Amino acid sequence: MATGGIGRLLAAARRVTAGRNLTVRSPLPPSPYPPVALVYRGPATVPGCPEAVAALLKSSRWGFDVRYVGPDEVLPLSRQALAGAALYVQPGGGSLKRGYRHLKRHRDEIRQFVHSGGRYLGICLGGYLAGATPGFGLLPGDTDQYVGSAGATVDSEEDTVVQVSWCGRWRTLFFQDGPYFRLRPDADAEVLATYLNGAVAAVVTRFGDGKVGVVGPHPEATDDWYLDAGLRVPDRLGVDLGCDLLDEVMRP
Repeated sequence: MATGGIGRLLAAARRVTAGRNLTVRSPLPPSPYPPVALVYRGPATVPGCPEAVAALLKSSRWGFDVRYVGPDEVLPLSRQALAGAALYVQPGGGSLKRGYRHLKRHRDEIRQFVHSGGRYLGICLGGYLAGATPGFGLLPGDTDQYVGSAGATVDSEEDTVVQVSWCGRWRTLFFQDGPYFRLRPDADAEVLATYLNGAVAAVVTRFGDGKVGVVGPHPEATDDWYLDAGLRVPDRLGVDLGCDLLDEVMRP
């Protein structure tokens, strides 16, 4: 995939949020039942990623009823399953080519779900899959490898850490060949985080009546991810940033 110019990335960001005190409301009508969040678990991900995302969802203010979907789960990924959900989450995983091969038959279902008012949260591979080459085509632009971008601070596809500026705060997050997001200059998008070279690391945008939130690094990573990779555990894990992204996705 060709690497776009970083200057265009900065021009594409409609605004970078530098701190918010928002009243977050659900996109769903009031209900005595918790909103349903579907988390993909299957061959387009790797063990640990869906479970870490599920833990992040459960730690959020939303009180989600988290359900796994996939070919070997009790609940398959389908139009019917999506119809009862408020949020669909695509976790991290392996390569984009392999992931899309397993999920391309669900492309239209996921696009219709979001376009009709649903929410999509994509982390690492889930961020790549929100793009277009290949992917679900949910973004006003596309994705590419951060390690191949001009001035990238990471040059390996191995497990490592990366620094990002998240709403003006510098944080260290777990990273494994995650994307950056190439937005069109006219994109109506809220950039939450950038890498050190200015490339977009986390962004929220609309798709039809729904919203899409994507992030390149792994804010959901637990301390064992770092330890298993021989990395120093940062002073503060990124769960609060993941919840911040989730709040922006769920906000009307």
